[in-house]
Amino acid sequence: MEGEGTVMNADTEAAFVGCACINTRMAARALTRLYDEALAPSGVRITQFAVLAAVAFHGPFTMKALAKVLVMDRTTLTADLRPLEAQGFVTVVPGEDRRTRVVTITPRGREAVRAAAPLWQGVQARIEAGIGAPRLQALLSDLREVTALTQDA
Repeated sequence: MEGEGTVMNADTEAAFVGCACINTRMAARALTRLYDEALAPSGVRITQFAVLAAVAFHGPFTMKALAKVLVMDRTTLTADLRPLEAQGFVTVVPGEDRRTRVVTITPRGREAVRAAAPLWQGVQARIEAGIGAPRLQALLSDLREVTALTQDA
């Protein structure tokens, strides 16, 4: 029976519709699908592209520093790095002390970023065309601000 056992009322529905987390996660899932489909010919997923791009442009990184830059927990980062390391896109080696591990992009990883970048740019252009450059820049600014607020909490 439709509605049977529902706990939604006007207040809970308003909270659901207005929830920053729920709406951001829905948008993130939709965007992830869109980027993954576009990046498929490169063999790199958007989550992998983010890691590779960070290391390519700002690395090498310790695992701790890379996790912080990507706002990820180290366990998730370790799991995300395994396939990148297996594909020869990154190396993960002990750092100066045995407690640290350092992530470095390889020439093959740089090539993967080069192959994926035009596909990524195509999706970026599609989103910008859809909502306009000013709105996209405002969205990105707002997302960075929300991320910063959560880091201070």
